[in-house]
Amino acid sequence: MKGKVIHRGLLILGTIIIQMGLGTIYTWSLFNQPLVNKFNWELSSVAITFSITSFSLAFATLFAGRLQEKWGIRKLIALSGFILGLGLILTSQVSSLLMLYLLAGMVVGFADGTAYITSLSNLIKWFPNRKGLISGVSVSAYGLGSLIFKYINGALIDSVGISQTFFYWGIIVMIMVVGGSFLLKEAVIVETAINKESYDYKRDYTVKEMLATKEVYLLFIMFFTACMSGLYLISIVKDIGVQLAGLNVAVAANAVAMIAIFNTAGRLILGSLSDKVSRLKVIASTFSITAIAVLTLSFIKLDYGVFFICVAAIAFCFGGNITVFPAIVGDFFGLKNHSKNYGIVYQGFGLGALAGSFIAALLGGFKPTFIVIGILCILSLIIALFIKPPAYSKRKNDVGDISKSK
Repeated sequence: MKGKVIHRGLLILGTIIIQMGLGTIYTWSLFNQPLVNKFNWELSSVAITFSITSFSLAFATLFAGRLQEKWGIRKLIALSGFILGLGLILTSQVSSLLMLYLLAGMVVGFADGTAYITSLSNLIKWFPNRKGLISGVSVSAYGLGSLIFKYINGALIDSVGISQTFFYWGIIVMIMVVGGSFLLKEAVIVETAINKESYDYKRDYTVKEMLATKEVYLLFIMFFTACMSGLYLISIVKDIGVQLAGLNVAVAANAVAMIAIFNTAGRLILGSLSDKVSRLKVIASTFSITAIAVLTLSFIKLDYGVFFICVAAIAFCFGGNITVFPAIVGDFFGLKNHSKNYGIVYQGFGLGALAGSFIAALLGGFKPTFIVIGILCILSLIIALFIKPPAYSKRKNDVGDISKSK
């Protein structure tokens, strides 16, 4: 028993190290201005790099499950860590936007997304009765990596310059992800399990079977809304503080740190809570709070207190949503094909990252965009209140599985 506890402890430790290394890509905003200063590129052109990274990350999740089946979790994570680190190291030599997009965008994003979803899903499979808590630990480590490396990469940029920072960053991340992979072990999934919520049994859906259900599309709408609300806020929070709340730049910049803190807190608290109460009730609550917060930002005259309360609320709920949705996908469609199934739903992340900025450009500002997000949150709240796990066919093997479980 003691050896089993130690073994699972090493699995958690390895996943935490990997996720912290992967989360460092969210320090990208530190690199925009130094790259502009060095190469005289347009800021908007440089900033597009992170959008490419985010899309590549989400796109990779479509293929990660199949690659894991072919190579195994250790080999896949180690290879992803090597490619991720190499992509950053080679970025230190770029002198054109095209190469920046290819290396720091496509290569880094694809490697990061592959390792992210497979290490997360593998850890959830090891703790099927604590999916929410374990998901919270994993994605919190991802957020913690971005918070810690905000200071590490910032210090490196100041001391060795932008190009050499990419080099050292790549080496550090490669060591973290490849090193953490040696602590992982492939999870073995039992085909069926008793579910404590609104249905008596479940089976593991293939991607094709999942896509034949209406529930996956409803979950996608909810996840897309959750990601758009959080990612749009993260991208423009300092500007909101200055333009809507009348704060000076230094005070408004504090909101960036606040988002990181409350985002991480939401991941841990709501992830753990979702193991004790209905996950859909947790999600319904987060959409309610987010809707109130974004509509407050749209219609209420902002001051220091109201601004930071709204920002904290949205960040907290976004962190919780990112944590709880992997567990919901496991509840609805089983754990055996979790990497592939969640990879489909996870495309809402990439689309959500783009949608906020696109709507803002189309409608002309923060307030109308927040109104759209508020409406989508209300729609998602209604879905969360009424959605049920998919109906299961009474096939002969399912009947056999039920009889075995009794």
